Amino acid sequence: MIRAYKFLMRPTVGQAAALTAMLADHCSLYNGALQERRDAYRHVSKTSIKYGMQSAQLKDIRAFDPERQGRWSFSSQQATLRRLDKAFAAFFRRIKSGETPGYPRFRGVNWFDTVDFPKDGDGCRWDSTPHDSQTRVRLQGVGHVKVKQHRPVVGKVKTVSVKREGKRWYVVLIAEQPQPEPLPATGSVVGIDMGIASFLTTSNGEHIGAPRHGRKAAAKLEAAQRKLSTFGRVHRDKRTKNHQRAVERVADLHRKVRRQRLDHAHKTALDLVRDHDFIAHEDLKIRNMVRTAAPKPDPDKPGAFLPNGAAAKTGLNHSISDAGWGVFLTILHAKAESAGRDVIAVNPRNTSRTCPECGHVSAENRTTQEKFHCVSCGHRAHADVVGASNVLRAGLARRQAQPADEKPPHSCGGVVTSLTNTSPSVPVSRAGSSGT
Repeated sequence: MIRAYKFLMRPTVGQAAALTAMLADHCSLYNGALQERRDAYRHVSKTSIKYGMQSAQLKDIRAFDPERQGRWSFSSQQATLRRLDKAFAAFFRRIKSGETPGYPRFRGVNWFDTVDFPKDGDGCRWDSTPHDSQTRVRLQGVGHVKVKQHRPVVGKVKTVSVKREGKRWYVVLIAEQPQPEPLPATGSVVGIDMGIASFLTTSNGEHIGAPRHGRKAAAKLEAAQRKLSTFGRVHRDKRTKNHQRAVERVADLHRKVRRQRLDHAHKTALDLVRDHDFIAHEDLKIRNMVRTAAPKPDPDKPGAFLPNGAAAKTGLNHSISDAGWGVFLTILHAKAESAGRDVIAVNPRNTSRTCPECGHVSAENRTTQEKFHCVSCGHRAHADVVGASNVLRAGLARRQAQPADEKPPHSCGGVVTSLTNTSPSVPVSRAGSSGT
């Protein structure tokens, strides 16, 4: 199994300058390769340039510019070109599927924050043996950088990445691990219903409140953004130190909210995985749920529009994003895989409108946001508990219908299991390890 580790680096002043230069030179390589692809398509009879053609030019590029390109790892530069190739592959995939294409864009030096090393030992070396009570990572062109290793790395390190977040530098390790023993069975199953008023409600009747980290930080963030906007208007051409401090203040607030969401998601998911052998949740299409309201043209007045509830929809979108459902589901599936638990996503259609006693389906069953009253049998309950119970029932039915040897691929979120995907829709998670 594959797992990721993220550690804080503590570079010296000189090493920090070298890391910044490394990012800038890789950004220049990325933008140059993008410009070459654009020019070839526009001016040379719509010629498409592939990764292999650009990678073959790296040797000449490094020889032509040894000060900026020649001192960095050849493999890391190939990884940067592969990143561009993946961006174009995603661009063409979106065109074929009818989505908004999103042509790859040039990256500013402040928007290029990661350099990848595809193999440990090729341009980089993770040294887990402490030197003077400090772990170090060696990077070509930078040197041996101290790392704050807050937990041991299990397994063989496959790839190493250097990432900048504000003024901090991190090293991200991808390690291949053996399958540990699963957690002891508890004999408990649960269904969960995601919500806004409550972050989630279980089929056992437990309510976990929504932390609303973004809403709590909204006032400070609004003040910081207003101050940043003021400095931006006053100093349009020259970025002063005050402007830079305002930029860092906004970034720090966003970073704090992101860490708070991650912390809440990790703790909530860990409790569920430890207490239950089987977890069922709704297969939420979050990207569709947070779309803006479509405009409604007025048929009687050309050029005018009817009210479409855009303000209310915007507030709902902010609440959904603030809840962090996608991040939570990603972490839940990763921890379930590590603990040997089963997690199944089910169709959320009518889960909060179906009576768990008689099976009657009606929109009138849900009288308010919290109250459920079946118009057929008179059953009363909390609407979210009813939804979670129906999710559990559907999940158990799907698990019984699932062949025992079938193991669908994981496609949930962006953190481990795979660390690359972004969709929170995952059919089934099964595994056998205990790295929770």
